[in-house]
Amino acid sequence: MRVFSHTPSNTEIVCALGCAHLLVGVDADSDYPHEVVDALPKAGRDLDLDAAIVDALKPDLVLSSNTVPGHEKVVARLEAAGLKTLVSDPTSLEEVFDDIERIAQVLGVPERGLALVQQMRAAMPAVTPTAGRPRVLIEWWPKPVIAPARHSWATALIELAGGTNPWGEVDARSVPLAHDAARAAMPDLIVMSWCGVKQEKYRAEVVRSRAGWEGVPAVANDRILAVSETFLGRPGPRLVEGYRVLREAVAGITVA
Repeated sequence: MRVFSHTPSNTEIVCALGCAHLLVGVDADSDYPHEVVDALPKAGRDLDLDAAIVDALKPDLVLSSNTVPGHEKVVARLEAAGLKTLVSDPTSLEEVFDDIERIAQVLGVPERGLALVQQMRAAMPAVTPTAGRPRVLIEWWPKPVIAPARHSWATALIELAGGTNPWGEVDARSVPLAHDAARAAMPDLIVMSWCGVKQEKYRAEVVRSRAGWEGVPAVANDRILAVSETFLGRPGPRLVEGYRVLREAVAGITVA
């Protein structure tokens, strides 16, 4: 089978399933694992994917996604070109697991999908805090602050790690917040995981300099953490790494 992967999460799932040899190309945002993607043809960035380039690679299957606004237009172009697609659109950690198993099934390695999900579950045990749960703000974007809401695997990761998402009951995938509204939640931990920005360009000063935030516990106690979106924003195997970072950070917080 010849497979083209559109989106980094799908690329990482294919490789984690031991099926990297099936890939004939990827989108330009797929950057891991390096030893696989560096040698593969690229068909443009995720939202600007060139369906003609994908078609020329003659894939039997295109793995795509609707997790980013605008992806649906890319999927429509791929399908208009007559390409067979499998589209992921997880809104919870359980749906991420379901997608891994579904992709494994289509690739002909269902047992590997089951094993990978089992490994991920085992690596992310639920932490029961001895005191209260620290309030965790994950920022997908700094201005306006965009935080995950109920329909996000990130909310599940926070809960598993022993924290709580102040916006975890908002009926949405994510929620844009005015700085005053985000400040009012008084987060104990702020995690910068800005989408589309390399981790080395995250700046805690962007958070500290917000008017009135000096009284926010996370700011007052210098608990502003940089975690690459590759570990929190990609619905794939490396969410385990994001969980581990969250767990370690949350474990160091005592809530009065």
